[in-house]
Amino acid sequence: MSLYRNSAWFLKGLTEFTRTAFLSASKRFVEKDLEVSVAGRSFMITGANSGIGKATAMAIAKRGGTIHMVCRNKDKAEEARADIVKESGNKEIYVHILDLSETKKVWEFAEAFKRKYKALNVLINNAGSIMSQRDVNAEGLEKGFATNVLGVYILTKSLIPLLEKSADPRVITVSSGGMLVQKLRTGNLQSDRGGRYDGTMVYAHTKPPNILETK
Repeated sequence: MSLYRNSAWFLKGLTEFTRTAFLSASKRFVEKDLEVSVAGRSFMITGANSGIGKATAMAIAKRGGTIHMVCRNKDKAEEARADIVKESGNKEIYVHILDLSETKKVWEFAEAFKRKYKALNVLINNAGSIMSQRDVNAEGLEKGFATNVLGVYILTKSLIPLLEKSADPRVITVSSGGMLVQKLRTGNLQSDRGGRYDGTMVYAHTKPPNILETK
């Protein structure tokens, strides 16, 4: 990591990622702004069975939105769905099983979704993966890159026609402050050069493309 990126990460962290920064930002938060209804709107959330994805699904469900949970693990997804339905009282919660690292299956899923559903108002690309060691998918692509970059791109690109037919469409991509520590190296997208595989740094390297894709 360069001195510039070290400095940028440190300063960004102090201003945005610390408890002090959170408390400062919370003073500008207006809770009443969240008192809205999204009934009649459809949301697809990847990685919706835990963490940010589940919290997002829960919040939207409580406001009446239809949720399409796209998850890799069926048991965890169904358990999360049950929690969301129980707490929100909203039964319009649907589980779709998909491994975003399998890029061909991502395209097949998106095409099938477009045939089955007439509307999708919001796509939230939340799922991400940090690999402990280098692994490849069935197509020979490094799994971190396949999941965090190609999977996001293929899913988004494939669903744009459906989004464009829906009212007030949105695409939201969850990134990471880790993007500040890695410069995009187009010559090493497969993380097969440069010595030891560092899963955390590989994950950080997939974050700048997320921003570029969304733009």
